[in-house]
Amino acid sequence: MEYSKSSPYYDTKLNRFFLDTGIISIARDGTEIPIVIEAKYNRRPDLLAYEVYGSSKLWWLFAAVNPDTIKDPVFDFKTGTSIVLLSKERARIYQ
Repeated sequence: MEYSKSSPYYDTKLNRFFLDTGIISIARDGTEIPIVIEAKYNRRPDLLAYEVYGSSKLWWLFAAVNPDTIKDPVFDFKTGTSIVLLSKERARIYQ
């Protein structure tokens, strides 16, 4: 996955992986919860991860389960964007 061209990290040499973490894609299984990103979470996936999963460290799950919508896990995490969330039970395996 690459950073979007509008990202300040687009031209960096981080092997084109977000924050050099190499975010994976997680297949959907039909248990996901659809949401629209609210203004209070604009470019703050860590805040939503904390509220939903109890850990800000699980911010990367949003990009992993929405690879067609969120290419850059921060700059594509915008108010009004429709995404799906993993259930708390399913997210627990990634903690």
